[in-house]
Amino acid sequence: MRLKYLVLSLSLIGVVPAHALDDVTVALAIPPAVHDGAPYAAAEELGLFRQQNLAVRLLVFQGAGALLPQVASKRVTFGYPVSEPVISSYFNGKNPLPLRYFYNGTPQQTLEYTVLADSSIKTLADLKGKKIGVGALTWGTLPNSRAALRVAGLEPGKNVEFVAVGSLGSGFQALRSKKIDALNYNSSWGDIFELTGTKIRRIAYPAVFQENPGNGFIAHQDTFKENPDLIRRFGRAWTEAQYVCEINPEYCVKAFWRQHPESKPADADGKGLEDAKTLLSRRLARTLYRSDGSPRVPGEYDLKVIHNALAAMAKAGEFPDANVPLEKIFSNEFVAAFNDFDKKALRARAEAAK
Repeated sequence: MRLKYLVLSLSLIGVVPAHALDDVTVALAIPPAVHDGAPYAAAEELGLFRQQNLAVRLLVFQGAGALLPQVASKRVTFGYPVSEPVISSYFNGKNPLPLRYFYNGTPQQTLEYTVLADSSIKTLADLKGKKIGVGALTWGTLPNSRAALRVAGLEPGKNVEFVAVGSLGSGFQALRSKKIDALNYNSSWGDIFELTGTKIRRIAYPAVFQENPGNGFIAHQDTFKENPDLIRRFGRAWTEAQYVCEINPEYCVKAFWRQHPESKPADADGKGLEDAKTLLSRRLARTLYRSDGSPRVPGEYDLKVIHNALAAMAKAGEFPDANVPLEKIFSNEFVAAFNDFDKKALRARAEAAK
């Protein structure tokens, strides 16, 4: 759906170009929630997209498999998929997808295995003979999930089974009722599960996968050649939006609820607000900082980390080999431009936002 735009005074949004805005469509694999959708809402309300001369629309498709053809055919401008399907296209014997990532949106492993706190399962190896719930058996995250289990000595389909349970609530209930033994969701969904009052235990992927990126912004290769400034401007606005939400998560949560009123909880002035702020802040902490607390460079890819993870996946049988031209799939060309803005001035705007 098109993001709604709240008109603010020029003193807040700065001088806006008089000529027509560039239309940008962003394809998502799942509907945005407060933890990942709030930056879009903030960028729209504060005029960050408009300052970059952009009019942004979000479009939701059913998974990466449906999303990627939309970008490859240029029916949408950008996408936000995981990388495994794009890498796989280099092994299919045909032409690889003409796509390239330009912004590392989740520079830390977001996937994990989740069990109930009283479960006897404490390690990946303990999942032997168990059922693991995933949203759907078509999820683009499954190659990485299978590889993680194989590194732990398991063999998906033989001594451990993936079961489709749907997203969020249906999966949570499947685990609570013990129809499955574990969930394979992202860490933000684990946060949501915890905030429902259920005590859980999180089991991390092997170390080789911990810094492997998940979702990122991707564009057609032609866009890199023909309209690189569009990429620069979008990435800059996205970086600014994350910065705003780190400083003022309450504003970003409320901005998201204004644009998606159906997601606003009944106790939006109490626990609902605090929970939403927690979800957003945790997501941003994982995105903007490493586990040791050191800051990341927003948008940047570490090709060495990706190669090591790819080699581990190849060894686990998910890819034929690790001989993939990563520099053609992941780009750091525009990272400096993404971070080229006045942080002091933006902080003042973020702190004043309500």
